[in-house]
Amino acid sequence: MTDESTGTLRSRLVDQAASDLKENRHRQQELAKRLAVLRQEEALLTGILDLARRYEGFADPSRLPEQLQDESDLPKAKQASTGAATRRPGSARKASAGASSKAGTKGKSRRPLLGDLLLELLDGHDGPQPAKELRDELLAKYPDRDPTPQVVRNTLESLVAKGRVQRHKEQRSVLYTVVGSRSKS
Repeated sequence: MTDESTGTLRSRLVDQAASDLKENRHRQQELAKRLAVLRQEEALLTGILDLARRYEGFADPSRLPEQLQDESDLPKAKQASTGAATRRPGSARKASAGASSKAGTKGKSRRPLLGDLLLELLDGHDGPQPAKELRDELLAKYPDRDPTPQVVRNTLESLVAKGRVQRHKEQRSVLYTVVGSRSKS
């Protein structure tokens, strides 16, 4: 082999190795992002399971948090088949609320779900909002609600997973916007 062909071969190998290294690092970044999302999802699901276990043995619905009281009217088999009691589809939530009011509850209205409140707050903004500002706005507008910052972030991430909210990243900040504004036509 000549020095020229050896140099050309070495140059191609170096270029290929650099390209492979770049691709490898890119895939590592993608996997790290996916792993972070999976860890958030794991934390959320663990919290849901802990909550479900905590309220599993309550026979007296008045001892349950308001949000779960209507769900105690559902048969236990139905709750078990749908997974965690707090993750019911919206239509079932409305049907359950209607059924419980007909069943003779004391006229006590249910508190809106945190996700619904966050969607309402996001819908009132034109641009993306950070979770911290949404939490501050929630505390100002609903002083009886006091979710932790982590609960607000987890709720927003669950809305992202459902496709109701879009996540935006700007440098180290994560911002959220509602998908398809509900109040504006």
